[in-house]
Amino acid sequence: MQFQQLQYFVAVAETRHFTRAAERVHVSQPSLSQQIRALEKELGAELFSRARGNIALTDAGEALLPLARRILADADTARHEVQELAQLRRGRVRLGATPSLCTGLLPDVLRAFHDLHPGIELLVEEGGSHDLVRELARGALDLALVVLPLPTPSPALTTVELLQEDLVVVSSAASPAPRRPVRIADLQGEPLVMFRHGYDLRELTVAACRAEGFEPSFTVEGGEMDAVLGFVRAGLGVAVVPRMVAAAGRDLRVTALARPGLRRTIALAHRSDVAPPRAARELQRLLLRTRTSAPREPGADA
Repeated sequence: MQFQQLQYFVAVAETRHFTRAAERVHVSQPSLSQQIRALEKELGAELFSRARGNIALTDAGEALLPLARRILADADTARHEVQELAQLRRGRVRLGATPSLCTGLLPDVLRAFHDLHPGIELLVEEGGSHDLVRELARGALDLALVVLPLPTPSPALTTVELLQEDLVVVSSAASPAPRRPVRIADLQGEPLVMFRHGYDLRELTVAACRAEGFEPSFTVEGGEMDAVLGFVRAGLGVAVVPRMVAAAGRDLRVTALARPGLRRTIALAHRSDVAPPRAARELQRLLLRTRTSAPREPGADA
């Protein structure tokens, strides 16, 4: 049974005339008649009674008509749904990102994407790079913004570097102004507000301190980005955060790190074996516009 045969059958059933039905579906009358006969042969029953030139549905034709109409309607709905997705009028994008990127980089990019494609649903999952890589691998995310190098390199993922960003030291605006720029070694004995385990910034900061020969001292640990910034504002200690996050914060003193400082590399990742859906590729295109190297700015208090 062919989809086209059902179209021809419904046209004849509704017009009760082979010639008019052929005109409706834009085929010749002999071709339409041939396809109707082929359908009847396949079903093993006549669908029309043709006595004295009058076209009427047989019992088999009456039984088939509502089913054929439903099949054609479902096909039309399917075509419409696919076209909606292909033309980016509907759909969704599942994007993972580290919390600091959700605060700093993503708001402007997602606003631009929403303005272009308001019908696309945006689902954002925050997490550390390790968690996001796992979610990508199991197909729970379309794209993820991660920090390189990946905690566990995976050949199943494709990564494209977007930007490199300086890390800075933030302290309470009420705290004494530190001399500028600050060295990592200057953080020895300094009370630090530290992120939870699994946070990329925690691992990077701790590794930098150990490279200078000391273990960092924590006054508070275990927070997410908003909590860490809040604890710093309250004067509980200082924290090492991305410059774009610090620039957006209020009531914070921002101090650059002395050369060579600390930088992190942000990359856009997706599975290598599965192409992202069309909507995700459009968001990917917008994110790739941010591909640049963040400048090393001289230290400044803010």
